[in-house]
Amino acid sequence: MVKENISKEEPLLISGDLAVDDRGEVGFINNFDMTSVRRFYTVTNHKQGFIRAWHAHKKESKYVTVVNGAAIIAAVKIDSWDNPSKDLKIYKFILSDVRPSVVFIPKGYANGFMNLTVDTKILFFSNSILEKSMGDDIRYDAYYWNPWQIIER
Repeated sequence: MVKENISKEEPLLISGDLAVDDRGEVGFINNFDMTSVRRFYTVTNHKQGFIRAWHAHKKESKYVTVVNGAAIIAAVKIDSWDNPSKDLKIYKFILSDVRPSVVFIPKGYANGFMNLTVDTKILFFSNSILEKSMGDDIRYDAYYWNPWQIIER
């Protein structure tokens, strides 16, 4: 189980599961400990393939899940807030409403996403109240790091 008081240095995928029977299905992420969550919000885009990135926080951590559709979720640990390296390791996750999961993005990281389907809705959980988050808000260009290409295989 992921707990806020455990040192979390890197983004982490918290996998869930799906139970299906003759009544329907139940999706769940039982290892997601929401003790530290202070607020949540949803984000949708008007078109498929739209990128919202890069949004960083020195103090705020986030949890991200896709409640409808599918998306690429990415994160990068910032090495210099004024001029981060373009060669930083990119953590890339593909989330879908078909398989319940949550991505943890620690403080000190920039994050972004690209929706893969038109109907994508992403739910963000934050460990910071809005007033504190607004004072801890650093932005970089959407293509400063580029995990957005889909490689056909």
